[in-house]
Amino acid sequence: MTAMGLLLAGCDERPAHPEDPTALGDPEEWTGFGRTEGEQHYSPLTQIDTDSVGDLALAWHFDLEPGYSASSPVAAAGMLFVTTGHSHIRAFEAASGRLAWEYDGGTRERARIPLHFSWGNKGLAYAQGRLVLATTDGFVVALDAKSGREIWKTRDFGPDEQRNMNGAPRIFGDKVIVGHGGADVSAIRGWVSAYDLASGKLAWRFHTVPGDPSQPAESRAMEIAAPTWKGDWYGKGGGGTAWNAFSYDPALNLVYIGVGNGFPYAHRKRSPGGGDNLFLASIVAVDAETGAYRWHYQVCPAEQWDCTATQDMTLATVEIGGKTRKVLMQAPKNGFFYVLDRETGELISAEKIAKVTWASRIGKDGRPVENPQVARYENVKGMVEMWPGPTGAHNWLPQAYSPRTGLVYIPVIEQGALIGSGDSGGELGLGIGVNMLPEVDLEDPLNRTSYLKAWDPVAQKAAWTVDLPGSWPGGVMATAGDLVFQGRVDRKLVAYDARSGEEVWSWPTSAPIVAPPITYALDGVQYVTVITGMGGNGAGVMSLGNADYRTDYTLQRQVLTFALGGKDAYVPAKPPKRMLPQDPGFTADPKTAERGAILYGITGCLACHGYNAVGGGAAPDLRYSPLILDGDSFAMVVSQGALRANGMPPFPRLGKAEVEAIRHYLRARSHQVPAEAAQRKAAAARKAASGGAPPAAYAGTWDITIATPLGDQDAVLVLAAEGAALTGRVTSDQGDMNVTGRVAKGRAHFAGKATKPMEMDVSYDVLVKGAKMEGETRSGPFGTFGLTGKKRN
Repeated sequence: MTAMGLLLAGCDERPAHPEDPTALGDPEEWTGFGRTEGEQHYSPLTQIDTDSVGDLALAWHFDLEPGYSASSPVAAAGMLFVTTGHSHIRAFEAASGRLAWEYDGGTRERARIPLHFSWGNKGLAYAQGRLVLATTDGFVVALDAKSGREIWKTRDFGPDEQRNMNGAPRIFGDKVIVGHGGADVSAIRGWVSAYDLASGKLAWRFHTVPGDPSQPAESRAMEIAAPTWKGDWYGKGGGGTAWNAFSYDPALNLVYIGVGNGFPYAHRKRSPGGGDNLFLASIVAVDAETGAYRWHYQVCPAEQWDCTATQDMTLATVEIGGKTRKVLMQAPKNGFFYVLDRETGELISAEKIAKVTWASRIGKDGRPVENPQVARYENVKGMVEMWPGPTGAHNWLPQAYSPRTGLVYIPVIEQGALIGSGDSGGELGLGIGVNMLPEVDLEDPLNRTSYLKAWDPVAQKAAWTVDLPGSWPGGVMATAGDLVFQGRVDRKLVAYDARSGEEVWSWPTSAPIVAPPITYALDGVQYVTVITGMGGNGAGVMSLGNADYRTDYTLQRQVLTFALGGKDAYVPAKPPKRMLPQDPGFTADPKTAERGAILYGITGCLACHGYNAVGGGAAPDLRYSPLILDGDSFAMVVSQGALRANGMPPFPRLGKAEVEAIRHYLRARSHQVPAEAAQRKAAAARKAASGGAPPAAYAGTWDITIATPLGDQDAVLVLAAEGAALTGRVTSDQGDMNVTGRVAKGRAHFAGKATKPMEMDVSYDVLVKGAKMEGETRSGPFGTFGLTGKKRN
């Protein structure tokens, strides 16, 4: 038997569904983000299977510098190609790990605006001896895969436009397909470009939203889209960037585009006259040769909460109702799993994969049946709780599909948010036209959890579910060896039995894993490769769900390659103890710290450095940085770009006082770290403890102190008890509010609605012992903080 036969032999159980033509291609290579144009993230290789995976061990590794590494490699022609940071490429001999060449795209030295809202590139594409990358600042580059020499290089957008590229390019046929982001910060007009692979010349461009309504529509697509934007919208609204998801069916000659959100988020501010706003949050099929429109399906008509269809679109051939259907399957942000006929765009089915409150179901007409009290929050006073929030039930972290099992393996996120009418953007501060608090403490224990779900797309239900650590699950790969590989935030690469979900193998790593693994074969040996390191939203603005895990930016990132009987003896070291900078003479000024916190949010610092300055791994955790001790050094980094070479862009528009306020806030947050750790430990102990006091013991006037990130805040709590019911009022410098609740099993739970600094729910969970009160308060989006109190005589 040949080496190829050995690699594809075994696993004789009859597949649940036939292999889709878009999943074919050289089984020994992995040439694009999802391996083939069908984006299945599936390999037909079987040397590593449920029987042999116990012998899987490290074959070679390569240490990477700190920087963005949530990226998928490609393997072709005996080489492994990796991109990290901002368009830094390395080519390795795939079997040995020997470094053959390096190429740097020059993005950090050159980029201006794009570096302010982009971490790095998620992947590469290979075809015909060429390696293609898309740089953060808008260049599309083709390299000679043997040498790293530039063959052609072209700009997709200008250096000062509010656009950025961080998704992987695709090569479909003789075309290079690229999109871009930027609709979270500007009313740009999104587009997708196709370039000729041989020459780099623009072949076609598809716009995702209309242009100037005073001018004739440029295409049939814009004739369809233009009437769905109403009122005086042009120049005020836009978006629709397609930055991540593309698929291709060569038999139908169709490229499928996953389109993102609008800007501003608020529908009526973006399009005052209403309308569905095509092609926002849509899957659009276009002609692969010309870019001409063929069909579309919109997952969130008139979207207004960062709902996107930019999640991967898996092409498959499945048996449904006794008929063979060529389908497109997607789990977009909105919490539903869709199965579409990929030739016509017809909806076949859609069901919930996570908690969803904005809609009850998808109707027979293909439109969501909305809950207007949530989806149309502008008609509701204050902020509403929405599930999923802008993180989505499924983010860009790719799913995988196995035709053998007929299951789709989805990294699912359970995370709600608070959203309401407003102009500030809430803590995001991006001018998005709403008040939005995406990283918020909610009562539902599902909040900030994640799962690997094996989803049956025909029955539209879960076959099995695995609980995962944290709230930012890694991308997934499936193989014909009936294995599902996924990296995790607790620093493990894990293989599961694709049919049962049983964990059958794991490997400890030095850093968390977000990137999807790949597999390939060379000289009769199957390899599995993954790049370690935290990255993406879960490492930045959505960091709090991973706060219990070591996700440090400085943890050793690596390229790890495994094979059966691998001989690399590397063993990851235990993460070093983190040391806070010594700042004994500092006393936080609440007003300065509050100003710094606001600037930290509206300037976008939290996008990379984490919510509430809790670093998640996308960039250094500034609470632990010695730079915050020295004003001049801090200003050189923030204002002048002293660390631009590391990926930290300058913010020259910030004034000296503003930079100092941010530094003051970070010093305050650094001082809060020990207290917050103690609070979490004490809260866990309190919840586990029994006992308490009768309702009458809670009645009276209490002087309470809340330990917040901005320093201790004092308040007066007055409670009255009638049976188990409690009523009362909280008075503080931040404002007053009425509270209601009750005592259960000796503990008091009560809540109210604060109006400053914004309208938000505040809840209390406290225990009284004698004249002392202790517990915690959950203050809307700002987190849960320790509370102590003393009863007045």
